[in-house]
Amino acid sequence: MTIKIFSDPKELGKAAGEAGAALIRHTIEETGKATIILATGTSQFETLNQLLVEPGIDWGKVTMFHLDEYIGLSITHPASFRKYLTERFISKVPKLKAVFLVDGEADLNLECSRLAKSISENPIDVAFVGIGENGHLAFNDPPANFETEQPYLVVELDEACRKQQMGEGWFANLTEVPRQAISMSIKQILKSKNIICSVPDHRKAMAVKNCVEQAVSNLFPASALRQHPTCACYLDKASASLLANQKSN
Repeated sequence: MTIKIFSDPKELGKAAGEAGAALIRHTIEETGKATIILATGTSQFETLNQLLVEPGIDWGKVTMFHLDEYIGLSITHPASFRKYLTERFISKVPKLKAVFLVDGEADLNLECSRLAKSISENPIDVAFVGIGENGHLAFNDPPANFETEQPYLVVELDEACRKQQMGEGWFANLTEVPRQAISMSIKQILKSKNIICSVPDHRKAMAVKNCVEQAVSNLFPASALRQHPTCACYLDKASASLLANQKSN
């Protein structure tokens, strides 16, 4: 995993978006198409904003998946990741080749099977991900399942994860935050050819430190990214503030 540190979230997002766009353009040039994963949440705002203004991407050749969605939450709810991606990305680019949104209101077994089939037919070229305050990757909270081969699974959300969602303003109080979600699995994320991980903000500093400096462990789910040969982690000075080595690699 390569660490890149920038002065603030805007510079971080600009660099991450530019790098991701270059990978998408290259993949389309080489294969005629590209498949991406998009993450959500406040940490992804600047990366997505940059991706939207990148020139030369033929979005009509791009297939999109995303990482997770709350179970039982309406697509009209402000916290819905389907709503987030529709408003912040899908509606702002030309029509994509295909979009596979996670439907947390569907039959859970059928939805996980549908997504598993779809992603098996569309290997991921570029995955845009983040790291949660509790170190989660997607909604794989600690102790995360590092062994499952299922591309998508039903997960329980721990209190730290739920408090983060409330703290970011997506919910008015903790009781409103769902306790379960459908999440892409760790192994499926690591199957991506390239991974761009965007992590701004001081509140992520301990999670970043654990991811980078602790042993790879399901107690620090995002530490699994260190096993990926082409993962680049984009930090700002705040999120990198607890690292022993704060120089970019």
